[in-house]
Amino acid sequence: MFLLKRIRRRSVRSREFPSSWQILLHDKVPHYRMLPLDDRARLHGHIQVFLAEKQFEGALGLTVTDEMRLTVAAQACLLILRRGGDYFPQLSSIIIYPGEFVARRHDVDEGGVVTVGEELRSGESWEGGSLVLSWEDVLAAGRPGEDDYNVVIHEFAHQLDAEEGITALLESGRNSSSFGTALLQAYEGLCADLESGRETVFDPYGAESVPEFFAVASECFFSLPGIIREYHPDLYAHLQAYYRLDPSAWQTV
Repeated sequence: MFLLKRIRRRSVRSREFPSSWQILLHDKVPHYRMLPLDDRARLHGHIQVFLAEKQFEGALGLTVTDEMRLTVAAQACLLILRRGGDYFPQLSSIIIYPGEFVARRHDVDEGGVVTVGEELRSGESWEGGSLVLSWEDVLAAGRPGEDDYNVVIHEFAHQLDAEEGITALLESGRNSSSFGTALLQAYEGLCADLESGRETVFDPYGAESVPEFFAVASECFFSLPGIIREYHPDLYAHLQAYYRLDPSAWQTV
């Protein structure tokens, strides 16, 4: 079955990528414009497979368009551009809301006290095969003042983490890799910076947990590569090895 899947995916990747899709991506996805031509061609193939295998659903009456599907697929596939893999195997559907949506929050503090409530969110990666996005926030990526913000990369980084157990192994003490060590040190550094009131290049939300920090660090790796490389060279080098990409070398447009 795996061999048949590989053959089918190879066939899908080889299909001609419509010129209208290329124009749309060039207009809507800043990362697409930065990619070298060989990586852009590789991304085209990954997008075709992603669209063939994932279901898109609109929430609150939203009609899902090709623009939405392509914009999400292109940014999600950046994370696997050179890594390959199984195209987010735990994910079957992407649910798109027009804007922020209400999600239930369940927190347990150090004393074991449980707090249940609701909050507005721009994205969420669910167990059970679904990922939820706010279309308004998807469009915000790359806008002036939103340089480090990319909800698609953030949520799909959670998908990779869930698939590979990167931060779960780290939190349980079973990940002693140099990547795990660099990730934990950068996370602890962020927490210390926030506690001391020092400025940080990372979104403070990354201090919520190690999994959130991995997602935030992945956003910054793709969206602010030069800054992360300058201020956190060890973490950048490990993310570069993990994603097999060097976004700091891409041409800024």
